[in-house]
Amino acid sequence: MTSVALVIGGIVSLQFGSSVAVLLFPRAGALGVVALRLAVAALVLLVACRPKVRGYTRGDWATVLAFGVALAGMNGLFYQAIDRIPLGAAVTLEFLGPLILSVATSRRLLSLVWAALAFGGVALLGREGFDGLNPVGAVCALAAGGLWAAYILLSARTGQRFPQADGLALAMTVAAVLSLPLGVVSAGTALLNPVTLVLAAGVALMSSVLPYTLELLALRKLPASGFAVMMSLEPAAAATAGFLVLDQALGWLEILAIGLVVIASVGAVRSAATKGS
Repeated sequence: MTSVALVIGGIVSLQFGSSVAVLLFPRAGALGVVALRLAVAALVLLVACRPKVRGYTRGDWATVLAFGVALAGMNGLFYQAIDRIPLGAAVTLEFLGPLILSVATSRRLLSLVWAALAFGGVALLGREGFDGLNPVGAVCALAAGGLWAAYILLSARTGQRFPQADGLALAMTVAAVLSLPLGVVSAGTALLNPVTLVLAAGVALMSSVLPYTLELLALRKLPASGFAVMMSLEPAAAATAGFLVLDQALGWLEILAIGLVVIASVGAVRSAATKGS
């Protein structure tokens, strides 16, 4: 159950961090905010972990580089999405990536049932919000979902190859190096505004450092299929964060959808626990 608590904590932190990031877009733009977020997160992780760079194989470094590319692409595309469409709808579309991964990696019929229930909840959650979506935003969210699935697999491999959160710190550095040039070109000197820097640091801690560290630790014990279905809590958390921070109201349909994805997540975790025992 410790792994479950880690995943849930990461989900809540990530989605509330995303809602705060939306408030930062007028200051530095989507590319600027994601660049600051990844740069600050990389600095924090490098200082906290002080990862060693010797003693690793070529395969280890290939995994870290791929993980960093996935982090940069996933975050960049997702921020482009939430700059154009509501947070709840963006996360709902993005979740299709982990959902497909869950179905593809699971070998138990019961896991497919939980995945189907999660898909029903996700579809219900986005039913009303998908009308009139910006097509570019929707495509960005779907592309981010594909990279989210890659992130789940690469995070698990990185956690197995590197001690503690060393691999995450190195991968986050790769992501920051890839994102910073785009952020600088997009936002320019706005990135140096003290208020923007402070707020971006908060977003980095909430949306990168804390959730990715918790998820990496959880993936060392939680099967990828169970973890992927647990990600069905993301749309529910996003809808709640959107309501509390961005004043996006929840209707009965959305509340019902949240209930479905919570049930699916609990069922997936119980199934994973039964398989492990």
